[in-house]
Amino acid sequence: MRLRVRIDIDADVRQVWDVVEPIERHVDWMTDAERIVFTTGQTRGVGTTFDCLTKVGPFRLTDTMTITEWSPRHVMGIDHVGLVRGSGRFTLRALRRGRTRFTWTERLRFPWWMGGPIGGLFARPVLRRIWRANLRRLAAICEGA
Repeated sequence: MRLRVRIDIDADVRQVWDVVEPIERHVDWMTDAERIVFTTGQTRGVGTTFDCLTKVGPFRLTDTMTITEWSPRHVMGIDHVGLVRGSGRFTLRALRRGRTRFTWTERLRFPWWMGGPIGGLFARPVLRRIWRANLRRLAAICEGA
C-alpha cells in the first residue's frame, strides 16, 4: 500500500523542522502514535532506531523503525521493520511568503493476519483520514495555534 498526504503550513521550514525533528514529540501531533521508545543511544539522525506503540482502531502494535535518511530542514526517512514493514518519508519544501509544504509518503506491507495486500486496501482510506488530521495538528503546532 502506498499513501501520500501533504499540507501547506504557515510557518517557515526551520520552524516546521524544529517541531518534526524531535522524534519523541511525534506523539504530540500523531494520534495513532501513543508512545515512542528509543532502542539506540542516539535520538537523531541516520541509524536511530525506536519502537512506536501504534493504535489504529482496534489494532495495537509496536512499530519498529529505523531512520534511514536525515537532511535537516529537508527530509526524514524511515524503514518500518516490525510487523508492518515498509518505508516512510517526510519532506519539507520552502514556499513563498515563509510557508512550508510538508509531504508524508508511506509504502507499507501488512502481515497476513492483518489481511496482507487486501488489508492494505481497507486500511488506506482509514490511514489517509488519520494522517491528514495528524498534519492539521502538526500545522497548528507549527503555526502557534
